[in-house]
Amino acid sequence: MTMAATMEKRADTIARFLVTTDWAGADQRPLSGDASTRRYMRLVKNGSSALLMDAPPKAESAACPPDAGEAERLKLGYNAVARLAGPDSRRFAAFAETLISLGLRAPRIYAADFGEGLLVIEDLGDDLFARAIEGGARELPLYEAAIDVLGALHAAPAPRALGRNATEVALLAYDRLAYKAEVDLAIEWLFPLLEGRPLPADARAEWDAHWGAALARLSEVSRVIVLRDYHAENLFWLPEDRGLARVGLIDFQDGLKGSPAYDLVSLVEDARRDVSPTLADAMIARYIAAARARDGRFDADAFRAEAALLGAQRNSKILGIFARLWKRDGKPGYLKLLPRVWRYVERDLRNPQLAELRRWFDTHFSADLRTAPEAR
Repeated sequence: MTMAATMEKRADTIARFLVTTDWAGADQRPLSGDASTRRYMRLVKNGSSALLMDAPPKAESAACPPDAGEAERLKLGYNAVARLAGPDSRRFAAFAETLISLGLRAPRIYAADFGEGLLVIEDLGDDLFARAIEGGARELPLYEAAIDVLGALHAAPAPRALGRNATEVALLAYDRLAYKAEVDLAIEWLFPLLEGRPLPADARAEWDAHWGAALARLSEVSRVIVLRDYHAENLFWLPEDRGLARVGLIDFQDGLKGSPAYDLVSLVEDARRDVSPTLADAMIARYIAAARARDGRFDADAFRAEAALLGAQRNSKILGIFARLWKRDGKPGYLKLLPRVWRYVERDLRNPQLAELRRWFDTHFSADLRTAPEAR
C-alpha cells in the first residue's frame, strides 16, 4: 500500500471514529509533532475544543506484556525491553485516570477506540512551560509548582495497576534491563556517528561492567510513579487554576514504577532548554525539604547520589536517541541539542560514585567529540 493510500485509509478510520463521538463534524487542525509516531489534531466545534490523539497500533513495535520475562522482552524488541507503551493507547487513558484520581491535572478522556489507537482528550491549551516562560512568565514559580506536583505524586507508593475497569493496566517496574537498554543507545547510535566505526569490543565490555555496577546501587525501597518525560515541553501552565491544578500533564503513557529522583532529573536537566545549575539546585533542595517534611528519615545524600546516577543514565539515553533520530529518521534538528545534553552528563558524572563511568566517558567520548556533529 502506498503512503498516500495508507494516509487516506487512516483518515477514513478517524472519520468513522469521530462520528461516534460528540466531535463529529469538528474542524480538524493538525498540531506540530514530536519524536514519537503519535500525532495530535485540535478539534474545534461550537466554540469548544478537544484533542484527537492518533496512535496507530502498528506504527511501533509491541509494548511489554506485564508478565514477560527478560528473554521474551529481548525477542519482542526495544519497546518491550525498555518498557515503553508503544502503540498502546489504553495505557495513556489508564495513566490519565490515575493522575486525576490523585488530584493532578491530566487530560480527561472524552472518547476512545483502543483497538484503533484513537482518543479524544481534553485540550489543555498551548501554554507549555517552555512557551509560557518565553512569553514572559516567571521561570521560578513554574518550576516550583512542577516540583510540588512531584511531591504530591510521590507522597504514596506506586499502585499495582493504573486506571480502572476497562482501562486498567499493570504498572510495570523501571528495572535494570530497561535502564541498560536505554544507555546502550549512546554507544549503538552516537559513538558510530561521531567515530565512523562501532565501539570496540573491549570498550563495550567495560561499558557493560561500569553501568552494571552503577545500576546495581539503585535503591529498591522507595518506588513511586515515574512519568518518565517530565519537562518543560510536556507541562502546561494553567495559572487560572489553583494549587497543583496549575500544572497540566501530558505524554505520560510510558510511565513506570521507579525512583523518585527520575522525574526530578528530567525536569532540571531538560534537553530542550537551558536550566541553570542555580535553578536546578534550588528545585532539588525544594523537593528534599518537602520529602523530609513527609518523612523525617528521608536520606538527602542518598537521594542526590541517585539523582546523579539517573541523570547520567537518562542523558546518555537522550544522546543516543537524538543521534538515532538523525541517522535513522532523517531529523538532523536534534543534533543541535547534543552540547546541552553533554553538559548535563558532565555535571552528573562529577558525583564520586560515578568515577569509573566518568573515566570511561573521558576516554571514549573525548572533549572534542562533545559538540553537535555539524559544528565539527
